[in-house]
Amino acid sequence: MSSAMIFINLPVADLNRSKNFYAALGWKVDQEFIDDSAACIVVDDNICVMLLTRDYFTTFGKRPVADTIGTVGACYGLALGSVEEVDGLTVAALAAGAVEEVDEDKRAQEARVGMYSRTFLDPDGHQWEPFRMDCAKGS
Repeated sequence: MSSAMIFINLPVADLNRSKNFYAALGWKVDQEFIDDSAACIVVDDNICVMLLTRDYFTTFGKRPVADTIGTVGACYGLALGSVEEVDGLTVAALAAGAVEEVDEDKRAQEARVGMYSRTFLDPDGHQWEPFRMDCAKGS
C-alpha cells in the first residue's frame, strides 16, 4: 500500500488571520497552493490543512457550513512524540490566539491509560487535540 496523505479542509472567516495563526504553530504555509480563497498549511509530509474562505468552502458540498464557534463539528487529534511537544504546540497556539479547553475529568481518565493531551480552539473554533500516548501503559 502506498503512503496516504490527509488534507483537512477548514472553513475560515479571515484567511490571513488563519494563515498567520497556523504559521505561528511552526507549520509551513505552502506558497504554491495559495490564493485569495484558499491556503495550504503543511503540518508534515502526510498531513495538510486547507484553509478555505467560508464562501469557497460552500462549493465543496450542498449542506450548510457549521458554526464552529458555537458548536463542535470535529476534533482533530494529532499524535506527537512527547509531552513537551504537546505542551509546546498548545503554548504556541495560545500565544497565537487560540483558546484552551480544560477538562480535568478527561485528563485524569487519560492519565490512567498512559495518555496526555491538551485541547485548543483555533480562531474559527476548530478543535485541535495534540496528544502523546504511552502505548506500553495503554495495553
